[in-house]
Amino acid sequence: MPESVPESALVYLDAASGERLHPAARAALLAALDQGWADPSRLYGAARQARLLLDAARETVASVLSARPDEVSFPASGTAAAHLAILGGLAGRARAGRRLVTTAVEHSSVLAAAETHETSGGLVTRVEVDRNGRVDLDAFQAVLRGPGVALASVQSANHEVGTHQPLGAVSQACLRAGVPLHIDAAQSVGRVPLRCDDTGAALLSASAHKWGGPAGVGVLVVRTGTRWRSPLPFDERERGRVPGFENVPAIVAAAAALAARAQEMAAEAPRLGGLAQRLREEVPRRIRDVAVIGDPDPVGRLPHIVTFSFLYVDGEALLGELDRAGIAASSGSSCAANTVAPSHVLEAMGVLTHGNLRISLSRDSTDRDVAMLLEALPTAVERLRAQAGAASL
Repeated sequence: MPESVPESALVYLDAASGERLHPAARAALLAALDQGWADPSRLYGAARQARLLLDAARETVASVLSARPDEVSFPASGTAAAHLAILGGLAGRARAGRRLVTTAVEHSSVLAAAETHETSGGLVTRVEVDRNGRVDLDAFQAVLRGPGVALASVQSANHEVGTHQPLGAVSQACLRAGVPLHIDAAQSVGRVPLRCDDTGAALLSASAHKWGGPAGVGVLVVRTGTRWRSPLPFDERERGRVPGFENVPAIVAAAAALAARAQEMAAEAPRLGGLAQRLREEVPRRIRDVAVIGDPDPVGRLPHIVTFSFLYVDGEALLGELDRAGIAASSGSSCAANTVAPSHVLEAMGVLTHGNLRISLSRDSTDRDVAMLLEALPTAVERLRAQAGAASL
């Protein structure tokens, strides 16, 4: 960030990558650092205290997700949770077949797990999506009816454009085909109501830093009755699902943030949705040759994400212009920000892949933040177009 822009003045519009620590998480973390430092698997007093904190955090997360506490484990990230869910789900269903069914717009963590499965001889079908980023249900169901399908993996909502996937129809199709469903819920948990009982998920993964918990805490839900086998060497921690010493203070903080976000959701979702709608309407009025990407119906998308593509503009250069104005956002593939490769999500949707800008609002976002973006963005776009020789086109 430029030295001329103090952190207190930063307009942070990249919440889909990670939120600032929620105040409830900060308070819980500081308390748990003193009370939850010991090994929760031991029997002495400090260890029992740590175990009590860990169990309480597990119960909190399970309650928000409508799961049983013994179904919830805590990997070191949402990426690790997705890898464990998919590779473990495939390993547990190896006798049923070796085909994974997913979509063309999944997060890189899911696509990486799919590629690992292919490398080991497995089969992967990536179902196409429409121009809003929503999976082709007919094609999805047709693949499920084929032989040897072991697992399906579908995101709850897209991380780049915010489009909700039709989880009700997806889960019903999986149920009819007898195929367990993994849901990558990283962008939805803590943002919109999402309950395992309602989605039909056999497996679910999420990431605490997306909802204002600390980085380094993922959530893996393995529903009772799901065939799942760890793809990693055995470790007795976390019911054999996640290896390594549990980070009890961070897990406690993650659970506190999730509980707080669940309470705030009813008010926050409409507020952020209103700010996002203002951007969707105002940016095309102020800037020519811009496409608004994702579902135009607010019901069909997450409330806090709005994505644009600007013709004749380089997305990474646009981020630099906004950064100099004290505005933090993201461009292109949200999981490949350090590359110039076009977004695989936008490519699959068949929309403009360059000159892309994703705005994702946080619980700290205000009317002032939106106004500052609307003031800075037209100037930044026109400057870049002029530099590219496209100003008069």
